[in-house]
Amino acid sequence: MNTARQLHDLGQSLWLDNISRGLLTSGTLGRYVSELAVTGLTSNPTIFDQAIRNTAFYDDEIRKKAAEGKSGEALFFEVALEDLAQAADLFRPAYDATDGVDGWASLEVSPLLANDTAGTIRAVAQLHAQAQRANIFIKIPGTREGVAAIEESIFAGVPVNVTLLFSREHYIAAAEAYLRGIERRIAAGLDPKVASVASLFVSRWDVAVKDRIAPELRNQLGIAIAKRTYKAYCDLLASPRSRKLIDAGARPQRLLWASTGTKDPAAADTLYIEALAAPDTINTIPEKTLHAFADHGKLRGILPADGGDAEKVLAEFKRTGVDDAALAAQLQREGTAAFDKSWKDLMDCIESKRDALTKAARTEATHP
Repeated sequence: MNTARQLHDLGQSLWLDNISRGLLTSGTLGRYVSELAVTGLTSNPTIFDQAIRNTAFYDDEIRKKAAEGKSGEALFFEVALEDLAQAADLFRPAYDATDGVDGWASLEVSPLLANDTAGTIRAVAQLHAQAQRANIFIKIPGTREGVAAIEESIFAGVPVNVTLLFSREHYIAAAEAYLRGIERRIAAGLDPKVASVASLFVSRWDVAVKDRIAPELRNQLGIAIAKRTYKAYCDLLASPRSRKLIDAGARPQRLLWASTGTKDPAAADTLYIEALAAPDTINTIPEKTLHAFADHGKLRGILPADGGDAEKVLAEFKRTGVDDAALAAQLQREGTAAFDKSWKDLMDCIESKRDALTKAARTEATHP
């Protein structure tokens, strides 16, 4: 049994941090499901930009939608939802077998709405309706404005993947928004079973401090932040507030590890997968890292529910001048800005392809 399967059997869901038309049509994603225990996936603007820019898989569909007068975001979301729907159908057996706990695909709302609560709420509702699949999450950034949108979207019954969380405090804000949304549904007599995950970004912490710390502290900060957050997650799940909602039929919001590909070439390529093994969590794994873990990864125990040595390690970083609260805010700002840029690059890619394919179609029509 490969270690990816072992990790799944331990109780951690493995989701692929990638999607492309080629992965779907070649049967590769299907093999990941059957051979590597992959039970979900996440997408983002950068992933779609690379898939559309670097392959011809989407050309016919873009050409067709361009002929229908579609462009920009509207065209992109139709194309993306074709992929997400296929992936969601592939994961549907896992969704059904776990009563909706697992088996999800995720689509991101426009990052340009990160600081627009009302705009995010409208866009999330529209994308959820357009997706027409029970097992597609809509991703909302965990910014201050996003937190309000999380609560409203959960209350509206939309499954939400909260993204761009970088600290325990970010996680708690997202988790409490989820709880408020469920509590309001119960008060209104609505079904409390609305799924959600909260995505904590890990490796970016270590990238941010690599030039400021002693070599012996490298690649420890992200894991310490994850351990601290995992303790908060376990504490919240055991709290009377959460138990009351679960007893009423709600399902717990699950903690998801994001940004788990190793960025330091001197570190193990399975570093964050091995360090973050924990039941009732999710790890979204880059494709290269998934193969590495299945090939030579090892299970080295599970995260301690009490946070283990997290506070001791974080105190070491504080002594070196690392302010984790300030850095968390900085990383979220930078992450939001990076997603904005990726989105604009994606829109440029869509328009460029649309224009080139439309021009080629006209040329062919006039000079067959």
